[in-house]
Amino acid sequence: MTKNYLATTALALLAGGAGLQASAQELRFMCASDGSECDVLEELSQRFEADHPGVDVVIDLVAHNTTLESLPVQLAAGSGPDIAKVTDLGGLNPYYLDLAPYVDRDYWEASFGDTLGWYRKGPEDDGIYGMHSQMTITGAYINRTLFDQAGIEVPAEDAGWEEWVAAARAVAEATGTQFPMAIDRSGHRFAGPAISSGAKIFDADGTPILIDEGFEEFAGKFVEWHADGTFARDVWAGSGGSSYADAASEFLNAQLVYYYSGSWQVQRFDETIGDAFDWQVVGSPCGTGGCTGMPGGAGIVGFKHTEHPELVAELIDFLAQEDNYTELTARSLNIPAHLAVAQKGVAYPDASEQGEAALQAWGEQVTKLSPVAYDYQGYVNNRAMFNITLARLTQAIVGELSVENAMARARDDLAELLVATGQ
Repeated sequence: MTKNYLATTALALLAGGAGLQASAQELRFMCASDGSECDVLEELSQRFEADHPGVDVVIDLVAHNTTLESLPVQLAAGSGPDIAKVTDLGGLNPYYLDLAPYVDRDYWEASFGDTLGWYRKGPEDDGIYGMHSQMTITGAYINRTLFDQAGIEVPAEDAGWEEWVAAARAVAEATGTQFPMAIDRSGHRFAGPAISSGAKIFDADGTPILIDEGFEEFAGKFVEWHADGTFARDVWAGSGGSSYADAASEFLNAQLVYYYSGSWQVQRFDETIGDAFDWQVVGSPCGTGGCTGMPGGAGIVGFKHTEHPELVAELIDFLAQEDNYTELTARSLNIPAHLAVAQKGVAYPDASEQGEAALQAWGEQVTKLSPVAYDYQGYVNNRAMFNITLARLTQAIVGELSVENAMARARDDLAELLVATGQ
């Protein structure tokens, strides 16, 4: 947690009755962040506390994997925090507190539009469960200095994967850079390139299929590029199961030419790289399915097991108000999901010129997002499908299965998932 909890408790005890009220109205807020979002949320929560005497919002800082792996276990056992910042948006729906009875529905519908659906269990559900605090888009960064040193032209905006692979290899060879390319170990991260390569993810009736010709084609290339050293192999081969891994350290240390990750890395890169080298957002390579990344991000939700549902809803609604949301977005260097904030634009006073350019570049990628990508992000069982992708592709990369067998196993995994979930 980020506040001095012992000091807070001591003051509460000295306050007598107010201390009892504070203890009775403690809200635990689980938060993971790549940048400063949790710190800004801490400050905003303190303002909320000032307007609500006796309320104590305790921010518990955790690793991203904790919200993916440990939080669902806690929730299934009927425990866990009152509030959390989550990325498994639809998958945790059974545990969400519906905010609708406590907030202005018209404001929320107008402000957050389609992202509200990402938190619901299906089209028939009209609950309000989460405030999308961090709109993200997956795509790539390049070390522009390495391209300039190598004297190699950056591929055009509509370049495909083969062009980028050739360019990254050439730059790495010319500059003695260890890794030409890397992509986060994540089924979500793989989805954008697969969809750009023609993967449909769903059939015409909306039933998940995951593996089709476009998906399998890119999977085959992906495995080949790991085998020939184009992609940093240990990012995917160095972990098992559904564990997440990234290559941010390699990029930060100028050991990587081309890094496919996402917009959430901007603050980290802006603060850490400084003037060590120039870096640039280049979006997603193009294919028969377009030039799409995956939308996504994180949101703030309450859980139905909380003893203070009205207070939880009031805090999230406070964070969702335009002024507070704008400050959160600007200070954490995020892309806004709040429609009014997006329309007015966000100034990023703490970003460098390079960071500001990166954020604007990510904003321009929004118009390239495929409807398939939006549908996949909104699908309630997408986390399980991402993990199927992750597990089977890793087996192909390390040589346990051929690509053909890995895709066959993935089809079987999906069939089992659909039976288990009654779909």
